Amino acid sequence: MAKVESEVKQLRGKKVKMTPSEAIVETLVAEGVKEVYGILGSAFMDMLDLLPTADIRFLPVRHEQTTAHMADAYTRVTGVAGVVVGQNGPGITNMVTSVAAANQAHTPMVVISPSAGTPTVGWDGFQECNQVSVFEDITKETVQVTHVSRVADCLRTAFRIAYAERGPVLFDIPRDYFYGELEDQILEPYQYRVDSRGSGDPAQLDNAVELLKNAEYPVIISGRGTVDSDGIDTVKEIAEHLTAPVAVSYMHNDAFPDNHPLAVGPIGYMGSKAAMNTLKKADVVLAIGTRLSVFGTLPCYDIDYFPEDAKIIQVDINPRNIARTHPIEVGLIADAKSACDELVKRLQEEAPNPVQNQDRLQEVTHEREKWEEELVSLAMEDGNPINPRRALLELTRAVPEGTMISSDIGNVSSTANAYLKFNQGRKHIAALTFGNTGFAYPAALGAQLGDPNSPAVAIVGDGAWGMSLHEVSTAVEQNIPVVACVFNNNAWCAEKKNQVDYYDNRFVGADIDSPDFAEVARSMGAQGYRVDKPEDVGPVIAEAIKSKKPTVIDIQVDGTQLAPPFRKDALKMPTRYLAKYKHLDFESWGKE
Repeated sequence: MAKVESEVKQLRGKKVKMTPSEAIVETLVAEGVKEVYGILGSAFMDMLDLLPTADIRFLPVRHEQTTAHMADAYTRVTGVAGVVVGQNGPGITNMVTSVAAANQAHTPMVVISPSAGTPTVGWDGFQECNQVSVFEDITKETVQVTHVSRVADCLRTAFRIAYAERGPVLFDIPRDYFYGELEDQILEPYQYRVDSRGSGDPAQLDNAVELLKNAEYPVIISGRGTVDSDGIDTVKEIAEHLTAPVAVSYMHNDAFPDNHPLAVGPIGYMGSKAAMNTLKKADVVLAIGTRLSVFGTLPCYDIDYFPEDAKIIQVDINPRNIARTHPIEVGLIADAKSACDELVKRLQEEAPNPVQNQDRLQEVTHEREKWEEELVSLAMEDGNPINPRRALLELTRAVPEGTMISSDIGNVSSTANAYLKFNQGRKHIAALTFGNTGFAYPAALGAQLGDPNSPAVAIVGDGAWGMSLHEVSTAVEQNIPVVACVFNNNAWCAEKKNQVDYYDNRFVGADIDSPDFAEVARSMGAQGYRVDKPEDVGPVIAEAIKSKKPTVIDIQVDGTQLAPPFRKDALKMPTRYLAKYKHLDFESWGKE
């Protein structure tokens, strides 16, 4: 052991001879990487052989799309960039969807991408693909190893960009470059990358304080940047100093504690009416760690809530996100927590007496209570067999404090935005705006690995579950005690709602004939439950969490109780000109 420690110190102190595989693995060690996700492949086997000795766990999955979803969630929970690897060609291209999702989620990640060996490039060899061109538009950068001697340097560059630009980076290395020898020094991260962006331009901070202290109705929107920077407590200080209501950005329900008296909940699709009715009153909006995405600020429930005339102060670590979707009054390129720390300090200096606006606080309380009453009322409507809202309500009541919940894309998963409440950060792991199904379960696996001391629950529709259930084998094999709550309505109901509203109940490709998912789970070695009574939902979920075993709960929900269409802004009533299709024209409905 002493000899090994001595060698490690040598690696950190000067250039030494090593293989490219050793250089890669030691760079991963220096970066604090504890897990790598993938499927065994010959292209990177030389590197793989070193991982156990380096105390890095290789986590084998059943499909490569799973890898980046797991790494995405792991990073959201831990703050450490996730690492994935796959066989050149199909193994890497299988990751396209999940890497693209992580890119839109702004999750730091390194994709170790073995490519075809240099002696045969261009000969259409076995599993040859120009992976760089495939990933150029769905990563922050593609870094290509151009020489064996550059392996560690290029990997350092990949990590530097992943953290600096908050997203995945492709580290493309010809498979023959894992072999050979080089001389290099293994650097510590502080020697080649800097994460801190500081608190922003002092003049802009002054402008922000001036706006906030003179605002008649300031409202804060807290986003993922607040979570990633561990800045929630500082946002609370600002809110309390100003008596400013705090909404959370779309599907980042953990960006401010729900039990705080100034919390109004999430904006965006199927968010909180309390948040929307509050935000539309704002004359100044402080948007912290959020890009204010177009989809995340669209009208919902026929409430056009984003205030057009409000003066916006936007804080984001990435300058590309500032004023990208909404014109701003003040922009701060800064770390969310650092900026908020400085704002609190300056507010307390320039306006030492906190605003005690009891009328505003009572308004917030009233809006919250009214919205909560509506949510419960909607959930208590009868369903056949279970109202999906009732199942969501029972789920939120059953899970213990601190539970991590991942949510997919789909009718029920999106409705969950209204019901999910968190009092701690790094607990809500949502699919976000890339909008691919099949995210929630692998994400819950990654979150559980990132924080094994907190329960992990996945909210998944039956359609998305068809893209995920194979990973139950991974959960069983690796003993990852995630609870999958499959809301089974035998249809792709988010899209079915479009066919109800826009296509006169003509259902093409909407219905799904599903097996008994509980039985399938049991056959794979997990626990499986089938629930068809609303009063059983909570107790079964509580029992599953307590068991600390991989579990699938097949919850039978009503397929006719549907949320509004996702994209009302992008859908139109169908018009048909050819005689053959004229009966499908919306003006012909009911005339047959």
